[in-house]
Amino acid sequence: MDAPYHRLLVADFPACFDFYREVLPPLTGAALTKGAPEGPYATWDLAGRTVLSLFDRGQLAAAVGTAARPAAPVGAAQDDAMLVLRVDDVEQSLALCLRHGGATVTGPAERPEWGPGLRTAHLRDPEGRLIELQSY
Repeated sequence: MDAPYHRLLVADFPACFDFYREVLPPLTGAALTKGAPEGPYATWDLAGRTVLSLFDRGQLAAAVGTAARPAAPVGAAQDDAMLVLRVDDVEQSLALCLRHGGATVTGPAERPEWGPGLRTAHLRDPEGRLIELQSY
């Protein structure tokens, strides 16, 4: 049985595919093992295990009968999930993500209250998902 992994449901598959194709290999070592920019599915693996996959949100909504529901909450809301990537260098990793369509939320900062030696930066992927880059 495969270990659990994260699957992001995305509306703009090409933009998200391009972003993760460019940032996952250097940040995590995961390699694209299936998929292309046109979608509807892509997966990145490391040591034979899936690290992350993308799936077209509209196709999944049609398959599970939720296509008539809104794709996002109405109005502003707090984040309900975050992708965390442990990296060697927060600044370099953030710069890489920004070059490929990410948007800064918080710049690199020491977070001793979260853990000894912890350094983080937060950004959003092309669809606004929160990502934390961390080193310790």
